[in-house]
Amino acid sequence: MTFAPATQFPAQGPWTVMMIHSNAPSAAISATIKRRWAAKHPDVIVELGDFQKDIRDGLQGERMMATVSRFFGVLAALLAMVGLYGVISFLVARRRNEIGIRLALGAERGQVVAMVMREAARLLLIGVVTGAALSLLAGRGAGSLLFGLRPYDPLTLVTAALLLALIAAVASFLPARRASKLDPMVALRDE
Repeated sequence: MTFAPATQFPAQGPWTVMMIHSNAPSAAISATIKRRWAAKHPDVIVELGDFQKDIRDGLQGERMMATVSRFFGVLAALLAMVGLYGVISFLVARRRNEIGIRLALGAERGQVVAMVMREAARLLLIGVVTGAALSLLAGRGAGSLLFGLRPYDPLTLVTAALLLALIAAVASFLPARRASKLDPMVALRDE
């Protein structure tokens, strides 16, 4: 915002800009100023505004964009969780006989859970490496849109990777636990 002398804008007429700093409520200050000004200069029009309110109102679009971005970020995390849950469930269903044979041969249920979780970790590692590489490539174009962040912010990349790891662990644990409770005889009969 720029404040300039009224002489630089003669087409708009003579006007004066004053800023008043006070800890009192702005409504009380406005009423007092208008009343005193009208008593001394009744022909002068006085328009008052709250500078802090103007700043807050000016940031309303950015706040709305942040809220929408937050919503879509949560939605993307939920979609990632559901998608990974579906993929891991499909992989477990395809390997049902193998898991049944492992359990029949004496594999512990924890080993089955670990096997499924390792598969999910492998998929997660591929996804995180690919996503990080693509985000670094797209970072240059998005640099002007990021306020207070560098396009190559390592803290943001690590936080995103950790969040995805948490989502992957939660989404993969249910199919892994279900696979560990599989009855070997039922799994072997299905073949």
